[in-house]
Amino acid sequence: MQRLTEFLIGLLFGLGLMLAGMTDPGKVLGFLDLAGSWDPSLAFVMGGAIGVGFFAFALARRRTQAFLGGAIELPARRDIDRPLVLGSLVFGVGWGLAGLCPGPALVAAGAGHWQAWLFVAAMLAGMAAHDFAPLSSNDVLPEHRP
Repeated sequence: MQRLTEFLIGLLFGLGLMLAGMTDPGKVLGFLDLAGSWDPSLAFVMGGAIGVGFFAFALARRRTQAFLGGAIELPARRDIDRPLVLGSLVFGVGWGLAGLCPGPALVAAGAGHWQAWLFVAAMLAGMAAHDFAPLSSNDVLPEHRP
């Protein structure tokens, strides 16, 4: 039953991304084109997501168990370090070039868009490259330092 609930929640999330236009690279690039013909509609989508997330995280901080029974593990770190900044820059450049980010790309790939499949393949290659990249001692989280 838990897997079915997880599937239905994922399906609802994917449908929401599609209805909001987040799976349309043209719409996303129109939102990011501040100097051209800017499309502000995704700002409302993001504002709504931030509002929902704000209250969801406030509720999650008071709980020890998720609604489906799993443990709640919220990030403990609040510092801004080099890996966070570099990762954010890479994410932003990729989002601006492709008009997709990971969640909407998976939904668009599931809908059969070959460009999204290409994006997902590149994303998986990047994740694999990260796993094999040598890290400096400054890049390792404190709880993983020797």
